[in-house]
Amino acid sequence: MTMDVVEAGVLVVGATGAIGGQTAGQLAESGAATALAGRNRDRLKERASALGGSPWRTFEAHDLDSCAQLAPWAKATLGGLDVLVVAIGVAGFGSAVEVPDTSAEHLFTVNALAPMAVVRGSLGVLSPGGVVAVVTGEIVDRPARGMADYAAAKAALATWLGVAGREARRDRLEVMDVRMPHLDTAFAAHPAVGTAPALRPGSDPVEAVHEHIVLPILHALGR
Repeated sequence: MTMDVVEAGVLVVGATGAIGGQTAGQLAESGAATALAGRNRDRLKERASALGGSPWRTFEAHDLDSCAQLAPWAKATLGGLDVLVVAIGVAGFGSAVEVPDTSAEHLFTVNALAPMAVVRGSLGVLSPGGVVAVVTGEIVDRPARGMADYAAAKAALATWLGVAGREARRDRLEVMDVRMPHLDTAFAAHPAVGTAPALRPGSDPVEAVHEHIVLPILHALGR
């Protein structure tokens, strides 16, 4: 089954961030009907307006029920849902002994449980031949000192996606674990805990989103 992206209904969760915003813009430029979800209402409204009036909805990562309802909302709003992109997360730094339990819980909720809830809510409503793309990151393959809790949360999400993806094949759905490289964005500058160490220069987010998210989605849809 192939699908032209012009016919596709797309939900981008985390649309106010650098990765989600780029993804939404590039898919919208390709002709997709794009719905947006994010936490910051003002930035979400602004981004939706820039895309020609895309429907949008706020959610809170710690409210897993609200996460699970995003895909059903997008399907009802767009008249169908073919692609889900999840690009939410928060960085966290500090040695394993330094990170407070409350901060570790926050990192696991935002980086693992919330994306899992969004995807879980989508698997029953995506059209056959649909695509789920969830950003984990190279941290899964190369966990660094001072990032144990952040890396563990992303690794947990990656493991879950691997199993969920195998299960979703019976419904003709493709689940992608996007191991995005380190990007030149302000993501690490706003951690939930700790202070970011000196990091190497990051990749260009526009090119990285196109290569790691948009092109694989278009390929999966048959473009």
